[in-house]
Amino acid sequence: MVTAPLGLTMGEPAGIGGDIALMTWAGRQGRPVPPFVMLDDPQRLAALAERLGLSVPVRVVAEGELGSVASLFADALPVLPVPLSHPVQLGRPDPANGAAVIASIDRAVNLSRRGLLAGVVTNPIQKSALYATGFRWPGHTEYLAHLAGLPDDGTVMLLEGGGLRVVLATIHLALKDVAAHLTADAILHVARVTDAALRRDFGIASPRLAVAALNPHAGEGGAMGREEMEIIAPAVAALQAEGINAKGPFPADTLFHAGARAAYDVVVCMYHDQGLIPLKTLDFDQGVNITLGLPFVRTSPDHGTALSLAGTGKASPTSLIAALHAARSIASRRLGLSCD
Repeated sequence: MVTAPLGLTMGEPAGIGGDIALMTWAGRQGRPVPPFVMLDDPQRLAALAERLGLSVPVRVVAEGELGSVASLFADALPVLPVPLSHPVQLGRPDPANGAAVIASIDRAVNLSRRGLLAGVVTNPIQKSALYATGFRWPGHTEYLAHLAGLPDDGTVMLLEGGGLRVVLATIHLALKDVAAHLTADAILHVARVTDAALRRDFGIASPRLAVAALNPHAGEGGAMGREEMEIIAPAVAALQAEGINAKGPFPADTLFHAGARAAYDVVVCMYHDQGLIPLKTLDFDQGVNITLGLPFVRTSPDHGTALSLAGTGKASPTSLIAALHAARSIASRRLGLSCD
């Protein structure tokens, strides 16, 4: 069995990351979760638990105690200290605490790569606050790729929820810019990484990839755009020639109903909202973000910092709980074991 705990990062301390982590531990009897250790400021967590009215004993641990977290977790929330330099004002991100946010991620990745953590689960960050500190990456995923020695586009973002998995050929682009940035190489990279990850991390022996079209009616023979004919269909043909079970391009408006979903394991979407709208419609609360292609396990809840909910007790930990279970499942499969 997997004995190393998961590592849960601080995220934006002015957001809901601390809330949902504390709520997850406090509710572990009714909704069991794999043991995890937080990489956070223990004083701020204790104060936040008191504010939320949660009975959560915070236990500071050292790296040498990580092997004992499973037993400690029953009675206290284990925390590897990452001190904040400034007091937290809930709902108001402070760039002065950006170094601690990054240090939490760095340490979690380091410990995971050394085998002391089974995987990394990241709480949401407030990118605008980090940019003020000189953070130059578009987001979490690109920064994690950097830590792994990969190019910014070397990984793939998979989102899972409601029985649906989606990956994205383009991610954070304005809709008007998608067609100009869509390439066969991007589709090939995303599909190859996804196919390999579904085999290794999800236990799917022969993954079925449905490739979405970009334009209405899959371009209708070029009448509504030529991307399907010139970019997407050739990419699908190349994947098939490699032995990858990819089909498409399919019109996106008929790709996400229940009958269609039964025919594939993942959809390769051409842009952000094409994949995220159906996924969040199917399961808004339990969506999980999984980074494919990293040498360590990384998942995260599929939501942001929700600054207006910080410290109110109104945030839902459901997506974080799903992210913890997904990370544990992938870690177990990478060890060639069944999940606990």
